[in-house]
Amino acid sequence: MFNFDWFHSGGLDRQIEEAKNRCASKKFPPDARGNGKSEWSRYRDELETRIVLYLKDGLSYEMREMADIGMSSALAFECVPVDESYAVGAYVVVVPFEDIARVEVFAVHPDEKPVENLRIPGFKASADQNR
Repeated sequence: MFNFDWFHSGGLDRQIEEAKNRCASKKFPPDARGNGKSEWSRYRDELETRIVLYLKDGLSYEMREMADIGMSSALAFECVPVDESYAVGAYVVVVPFEDIARVEVFAVHPDEKPVENLRIPGFKASADQNR
């Protein structure tokens, strides 16, 4: 299901838009939206997203942004390090598309983030922890 085109030609963008729309609609149901530049639209524009890739071997990565290194058979991206001591550098990961099992997008408003920093499971997690 996942390939170069899905990530670079709209699939990921559509999933991000869907997550933002659903998050905004939870806060402002359709009957409360009104006309023009509504609270729903302003709220939706302020949403942040987190993208998590789950691989078939149990690894998971949070994508910071895609990297263009000229490959079409694998996804290259900078990931968010789980360990704070590695936050001073940059991790660029290359993953074959066929190894990607699932892509999740989490949309949240900056004012409504959990009090504790939401930690998405690290570089290696057992299959049981991801379920």
